[in-house]
Amino acid sequence: MALHTPLPCNIRHSLASISGSLFTQNKTRDCGGDRQSYHTGHNVGANLPLQMLLYFNSLFFPFWFMSEILILELKIIGLSILTLVECLRLYLGYIGNLYEKVPELAAFLLLTFMIQTPLILFLLTDEEVLILPLEYAVHAIYTVFLSMELVVSFFVLKVMTRTLATEFFLNHSDDTEKDLPGRNLCQGM
Repeated sequence: MALHTPLPCNIRHSLASISGSLFTQNKTRDCGGDRQSYHTGHNVGANLPLQMLLYFNSLFFPFWFMSEILILELKIIGLSILTLVECLRLYLGYIGNLYEKVPELAAFLLLTFMIQTPLILFLLTDEEVLILPLEYAVHAIYTVFLSMELVVSFFVLKVMTRTLATEFFLNHSDDTEKDLPGRNLCQGM
């Protein structure tokens, strides 16, 4: 009984010819030898260890496939979070710096320190995931940007809060002096 194969006949014969030249002990019917069907007393030339490996490989493949999907999914989720947070982080950084808004700049600093830096370091150093040389290069440059932004924004936030606190104190002290009853009497003299 001939086993149905999805390969076309000419490809099957070519592969049988190549395997016949590589492996001199090839005893398959495809090699052009005896074209009669196997008899019940015929020695089977199939290799049991190879068949076992193929069987176990076919059982293992779905688990391998699912694990690869999960790894890819984790990487995609990491990149998605990084992208969304980066858009928000850059917006808050621009607003906080250009309009001298302390809460926005503080949020920028926290997002940089708490989310972006750990995520990019994970993507840069995770040995369980294949990291291409291009990824190393762009992640390293991105890490340098994040590190410099952390340091500079910390000092900018420190100076900005000190300046705004001084302005608030001066404005508040001017308002307090205007409200003093003795001040109006002194000015009248």
